[in-house]
Amino acid sequence: QLCALCSTTVFVFLSTGPTVLGSVVKGNVGQNITVPCFYRVRRAEDLTSMCWGRDSCPVSKCYETIIWTDGWKVTEQYNSRYMLKGNLLMGDVSLTIVNAEEADSGIYCCRVEISGWFNDQTSNHNVVIEKARISTASPHTYTSEQTSASGTASESSYTIGRTWPSVSASEAPQTASSPCSSTSDCLDVTSNLQNVSVSLPIQQYSENWLYIGIGLCAVLLVILILALFLT
Repeated sequence: QLCALCSTTVFVFLSTGPTVLGSVVKGNVGQNITVPCFYRVRRAEDLTSMCWGRDSCPVSKCYETIIWTDGWKVTEQYNSRYMLKGNLLMGDVSLTIVNAEEADSGIYCCRVEISGWFNDQTSNHNVVIEKARISTASPHTYTSEQTSASGTASESSYTIGRTWPSVSASEAPQTASSPCSSTSDCLDVTSNLQNVSVSLPIQQYSENWLYIGIGLCAVLLVILILALFLT
C-alpha cells in the first residue's frame, strides 16, 4: 500500500509539469484586455503549439479551450472575441479579449506544449472585469437659503425664485457711490445740462454769421481793387 501511495504521488507530481505563477489582470467592461503569456524562442525549431482555456490548467491540454496555435499561426478559434495579437514567431502568445464582458472574469490557463515528458509550460491567470465607474454626483442646485445639517428634505426645496422678506431702509445696503447727495443737487445738474444743450446751437449760429461777414468783405475788397484798376 505504501508503494502504491508513493507511485501515485510521484505520478501526480510529474504529470503537472512546470507551472509558472500567473498574473492578475484587471479591466473594465468594453475594453480590450490582454493576458500575458510568453515562451522562449531562439530558433525556428523552438516554435511549438499552445492553447488557452478557461479554469486552471489540467494535466494536459486545456479545459474549455478558447484558442490553439501551432506556433506559426492560429489553428483553432472558438470565439472571435479571443485573439492572439502578439508576435507568435517571437513566442508572444498573449491572449487579447476584445470588448470584455463581466462574464469573461475568471481563471485562464496558458499551456505551451514543449517536447519531452512533463515539460509543458503552464500558467494560470486571474482576469477581473468590472463595470466602469460612473460618477453619481448630481449637479449643484442653488437654493435661496442654506439647509442646515439637521434639516429635512422639505427644507432644501426652496428655489431661487422665492420672494424675499422686505428690508427696512436702515438695513438696506449702501451703494458704493451716489451721483447726487440731495434732490436739489440733481436739479442743478439737470438745469446745467439743459443750458449747455441750448447754448451750443446759438454759438454755432453766431459763428456762421461771422464767416458770412468775412466772405462779404472779401468780395467788396475784390470789387474795389477792380474799380481802381479800371480807373
